[in-house]
Amino acid sequence: MRANELRQKFIDFFVANGHTQISGASLIPENDPTVLFTTAGMHPLVPYILGQEHPGGTRLVNYQKCIRTGDIDIVGDPHHLTFFEMLGNWSLGDYFKKEAIHYSYQFLVDVLEINPDDLSVTVFAGDEDVPRDEESAAVWRELGIPEERIYFLGREDNWWGPAGETGPCGPDTEMFIDTGREACSPECRPGCGCGKYFEIWNDVFMAYQKMADGSYQELARKCVDTGMGIERTIAVLQGKQSVYETELFIPLIEKITQLSSVSYGEDEESDTSIRIIGDHLRTSVFILGDQHGVKPSNLGQGYILRRLIRRAVRHGRKLKIEGKFLSSLADIVIEMYSDAYPELKENRDFVHSELTQEEERFSTTLQKGEHEFEKMLPNLLKGKNRVINGRVAFKLYDTYGFPVELTAELAQEHGFTVDFEGFEAAFKKHQEASRGSGQTFKGGLADQSELTTALHTATHLLHEALRQVLGDHVEQKGSNITPERLRFDFAHPAPMTKEEIKAVEDIVNSVIEKDLPVTSKTMTVEEAQGEGALA
Repeated sequence: MRANELRQKFIDFFVANGHTQISGASLIPENDPTVLFTTAGMHPLVPYILGQEHPGGTRLVNYQKCIRTGDIDIVGDPHHLTFFEMLGNWSLGDYFKKEAIHYSYQFLVDVLEINPDDLSVTVFAGDEDVPRDEESAAVWRELGIPEERIYFLGREDNWWGPAGETGPCGPDTEMFIDTGREACSPECRPGCGCGKYFEIWNDVFMAYQKMADGSYQELARKCVDTGMGIERTIAVLQGKQSVYETELFIPLIEKITQLSSVSYGEDEESDTSIRIIGDHLRTSVFILGDQHGVKPSNLGQGYILRRLIRRAVRHGRKLKIEGKFLSSLADIVIEMYSDAYPELKENRDFVHSELTQEEERFSTTLQKGEHEFEKMLPNLLKGKNRVINGRVAFKLYDTYGFPVELTAELAQEHGFTVDFEGFEAAFKKHQEASRGSGQTFKGGLADQSELTTALHTATHLLHEALRQVLGDHVEQKGSNITPERLRFDFAHPAPMTKEEIKAVEDIVNSVIEKDLPVTSKTMTVEEAQGEGALA
């Protein structure tokens, strides 16, 4: 079975059982500052789990694109991913444990034709806050799962949520396929990590709300949230040992090996780089191609995107891929997923443009940063300490724009670690020094001289001229004004051409030449914006 078929069979099964199909949400959460990306299918449904009525009713089904960033640094093994698709069905105060487990069992055994003798399940063992989940275990026994294949596990294994610091959460029951491998030890069980058991589905019973003080309150309306990862399930159904061996990654891997002239499956170091490129490129395409797509930057989602792109570029260079290559891989992802996610094709030009620009920006940085690291390496190897000083890591970041995560990756390849606390201390010290000496304009002037005031007025003229020439996306990111000069910081996706610079200068100079009257008023930011101020 292929991914598109699995996606459709899941939807059809639950629609036939009274569920309404709803659209998946954006990867960029709306009105939720606790997470950078949509991390699970239930994330966009939190308001409805908490009691709000959903227009689709109380039984819902969909497929949702998700990103989890905690595994970025270990992506490269045969199993971990940053982007994945989650198939899910929900009960919003409708059915609960018994019906949910029955639906899961029916879909696995009757629709996917998985042998029930290969199924093992886990349920919540209980703790001081929440009792043991005997109800779920009893349902599994009724369905024929023997006692020896029902495992009671703790909160670290069988508790889900909340997605952020607070929110709905509850115990879960997870379903595993026994791959037939030999047990790693007498204590081998689902979730042990040896590869004998492969998780295929998770039914979460949202019965609690975690509060800001860490306590749990029982929800008035209990809900069900289930999740089946498409990538993992396809690997199981196709008898593959790794998600990277399925049709979701094979076209990417073939293209990467073609560009690099490196074969997949012959050298673990090369295989790791190929998997990193495939995963990070796929995730980057979905972030850029999202209906609320973001650009690479040094903040929030943009920084995660930048990390992914730059790590992919570095591993491309390790494989001796010459020139820009990410856009050619992006097209493979767009074509593969455009039926399920048409926004990818709609935003193709934006995806290509941002990948190419970021790749170009980082190529020089990468070369300089790796060269400096190689220069430092002989001295590092002479020492007994296998930790790279945080100040050294910050110098690579500050001087060459080399992300500390890539410094850590380089360090690990040579048997070193990075002092991240020292890096953070150097970073904060640099920020404080910059604030102290920069005389940065923050809503007032460093002095009230006539020259400084004139240059302040000129920043507003410059801002408007830039918007006229480059577009309304231009926003002030910062400025620095002294009696000698002004500096105006803004973001634009490409270097300004000579013609654009000349056009901006002409607009500003033409307004100055009119010698218009200038007045000043003291008001709040909100009042100024109400009168049309941009910054």
